[in-house]
Amino acid sequence: MGKALIIGCGGVASVAIHKCCQNSSVFEEICIASRTKEKCDALKEKLQGTTKTKITTAKVDADHVDELIALIQQVKPDVVLNLALPYQDLTIMDACLATKTNYVDTANYEPEDTAKFEYSWQWAYRERFEQAGITALLGSGFDPGVTGVFCAYALKHEFDEINYIDILDCNGGDHGYPFATNFNPEINIREVSAKGSYWEDGHWVETEPMEIKRVYNFEEVGEKDMYLLHHEEIESLALNMPGIKRIRFFMTFGQSYLTHLKCLENVGMTSIEPIMYEGREIVPLQFLKAVLPDPSTLGPRTKGKTNIGCIFRGKKDGKEKSYYLYNICDHQECYKEVGSQAVAYTTGVPAMIGAMMLMTGTWSRPGVHNIEEFDPDPFMDALNRWGLPWRESYEPVMVD
Repeated sequence: MGKALIIGCGGVASVAIHKCCQNSSVFEEICIASRTKEKCDALKEKLQGTTKTKITTAKVDADHVDELIALIQQVKPDVVLNLALPYQDLTIMDACLATKTNYVDTANYEPEDTAKFEYSWQWAYRERFEQAGITALLGSGFDPGVTGVFCAYALKHEFDEINYIDILDCNGGDHGYPFATNFNPEINIREVSAKGSYWEDGHWVETEPMEIKRVYNFEEVGEKDMYLLHHEEIESLALNMPGIKRIRFFMTFGQSYLTHLKCLENVGMTSIEPIMYEGREIVPLQFLKAVLPDPSTLGPRTKGKTNIGCIFRGKKDGKEKSYYLYNICDHQECYKEVGSQAVAYTTGVPAMIGAMMLMTGTWSRPGVHNIEEFDPDPFMDALNRWGLPWRESYEPVMVD
């Protein structure tokens, strides 16, 4: 069918690459590119005897547009799948524009020097992508990603209008460490320590970090504390869901994680402001990232399950209705299949599916688009086929 250039070789990228290799009728060729080519070579060596997909590797610094353009011109991919850092979204989009290549990512742009993530920087590319005749698919992970597809599916099949959405992200896994993050520590800690916010009645309501807590009993996981966070899919869903009155995002955290995080905040280790140390400038949070366990190593020791989904309230045929779409994923089963824990798996699988949607032409619309703007049905079918089967409930327990 075609060729994909995959930029990044961390935990999520490893899952997406495994899945591309399982789906070799679509991904006939992939090129894995990273600043550390040795990681790409090691993954190629692990996979190339198990798949019909042709795998090549390359070295690239995704901070430099010229390097990216040269690599895209050399590889000539049908799609670029960006699984690098959110700081690098814009340079990769610039390179895709220059080469007229379709683009997919899993998280929106975030400036390296400011703990702020929003879609405005990427939405500013809309007209240029339209004029170039190429598609940028934003947020093809799980949240954002599958949660947006769930919203589009619920609106298409279950509601005339959706008024309330609560996105619940529960990780019931235990990796045994006193403190570790299940995805990139720098991104995770910036996200969690930022102020929270939710969308209500046409405007943002801001909260202090971890100010709003709820307790929810998650199927196959149990009762967990969850906290309201700001999350980027709220921004696009507020625009794309007609009739919406409120959207909230909750994520579960254990007390040990929160206690360690507060201590690290109190001593300045989560700061992104550079400091001088022994004659050189360092960023405390980047140093902390270097000493914490690498999320890609958590797979063999993480046990338990994730449960992520959306609870909807709205109207159908003039009557009030509630509906719950969700996925449950087992950490150990993910590790058996692709050598990764479930947090990376639930992001990497949708990344492959999003790239497949563009590669096959199933989704094709020039411009910059969020995932809920497309027909959800083929993506929902692919989730069932490629390892993230979804479940539904018509009598969900609501969040107060």
